[in-house]
Amino acid sequence: MRDVSPGITPPYTRDVRGLRLAVRVTPRGGREAVAGVVHDAEGRPALAVRLAAPPVEGAANAALVRFLAAVLDLRRADVTILSGSTGRQKMLHLAGDADALAGKLDALLRAAG
Repeated sequence: MRDVSPGITPPYTRDVRGLRLAVRVTPRGGREAVAGVVHDAEGRPALAVRLAAPPVEGAANAALVRFLAAVLDLRRADVTILSGSTGRQKMLHLAGDADALAGKLDALLRAAG
């Protein structure tokens, strides 16, 4: 399976049940959209996602799960926040076929970039 672009590390890793996806969320970011890949201070990649929802009472987390499930054609139950539920940086698990999910994420990133 080819990554988004040669030389660019994707923001996900495969595991036996699907993918682990690093995400950087921008709440109150206008419309919901994938904005590409960003890197943290250590150079680790994360999927940049803008959400219209505010970061209060779990609204942004619920919007993130709903948005990613819709764009990746998953059930909401297949998108789990593993860590970072109170911050902008999050680690998610996407349940399903890892190669198919990686292909969908790569297509999203090509469209965003």
